[in-house]
Amino acid sequence: MYEITVEKIWKAVVGRLQSSLGSAAVDTWIAPLSADRLEGGVLYINAPNMFLRDWVQNNYINKILYSCAQENKDIQAVEISVIDAKSRVNSVSMNVIPESIAIMPERVKFEEHFDFCIPLDPKLTFDNFVVGKPNELAYAAALRVAESEEVAFNPLFLYGAVGLGKTHLMNAIAWRIRSRSPDRSIAYLSAEKFMYQFVKAVRYKDTMAFKEQFRSVDVLMIDDIQFICGKDSTQEEFFHTFNALVDNKRQVVVSADKSPSDLDGMEERLKSRLGWGLVADIHPTTYELRLSILQSKAVSFPVEIPNKVLEFVAHKITSNIRELEGALNRIAASAVLVGREVTVDSARDVLSDLLRVSEKKITVEEIQKKVAAHYAIKLSDMSSSRRVRQVTLPRQVAMYLSKKLTTLSLPEIGKIFGGKDHTTVLHAVKRIEKSIESDNSLAEDIRLLIQVMEK
Repeated sequence: MYEITVEKIWKAVVGRLQSSLGSAAVDTWIAPLSADRLEGGVLYINAPNMFLRDWVQNNYINKILYSCAQENKDIQAVEISVIDAKSRVNSVSMNVIPESIAIMPERVKFEEHFDFCIPLDPKLTFDNFVVGKPNELAYAAALRVAESEEVAFNPLFLYGAVGLGKTHLMNAIAWRIRSRSPDRSIAYLSAEKFMYQFVKAVRYKDTMAFKEQFRSVDVLMIDDIQFICGKDSTQEEFFHTFNALVDNKRQVVVSADKSPSDLDGMEERLKSRLGWGLVADIHPTTYELRLSILQSKAVSFPVEIPNKVLEFVAHKITSNIRELEGALNRIAASAVLVGREVTVDSARDVLSDLLRVSEKKITVEEIQKKVAAHYAIKLSDMSSSRRVRQVTLPRQVAMYLSKKLTTLSLPEIGKIFGGKDHTTVLHAVKRIEKSIESDNSLAEDIRLLIQVMEK
């Protein structure tokens, strides 16, 4: 009867992990685990081999701990063991995170003060963040905020598409502040949770406690602020909370999927406040950044992954960093668990479902149509020789996107643009690459266009 109870607990925990990690990760890394027993507040879990045990320990233990705490408050710790025929060996034990506790990368526990805060991920630190042109401003700003003794920018507003590193930087800021100033109180939560806490306070006529709670922190970090767009009462409360913190020189860090000025449904006064400090966007990844991320991550695997395979993945998986890392995990899992040699062909087989999605054929003609519509010019202008800025900029953007999103050569692209020379296309590509480093409006245009193309 007791074993059935433990099995039910573990099954529920796996269900929670399914929602947070996704089916692929759960099937590869969590499904092979099994619950052994619950003794003295410790949930003992069995792993079939040391590699899988270590991988789960290094990559998913925080989420397992958190899910266990949510499922059963009697669980105070989790121990993962590799079992052989004779005895329990190679145990790894971790204390649980009962929502109000987080584990630092050095495995030092600290009190988070609020039971609604997001548990920090030990892997998401500045040391593990790969910097490239698309994210260098956001990285530098986040590091400055985390290491400054005084408020550097208020607020720091990070924005970009899903999976480009916003959450990583938010976690990194919190970890660095904690390590430098453990006495500073940090509240890190989603905008959805902020709204939920506010609604609950209104319902139970406890708004004063809510105000005191949020306005007393040293650092307030809100993820996905776009969630409160159109929610007037929550915006009103956040507006006053924001002002109170800024007036008292407390740090505010906010993330969103768009810049403050593009948040439809957000009050103008709040848009203005959010743009007060530093707005730093994270652009879509370049091939070079994707390859650097893969190379950095690959060194932690127990199997060697040839650079040709990393280059293949960097070329094929372009949507976001999470999917990129997930692809690499699957390749490593196949090599270790199945014993298959890591080659480009084997990687193509393992990632076949991802590649079908990412290999949607984007044509230059489609790019020309989307860009022309975006900038409200005639499609024929893409192939013309007109040199007015209203035409040349969109045409250069279209050439840049054609080089980025298709496999065509520069001469082939130039031919579709009315027989342009390959040097003209190269000039356009380089000019746009340089411009987006300093022109946030152009960078946002390109980000939106890429999203449209890849849908």
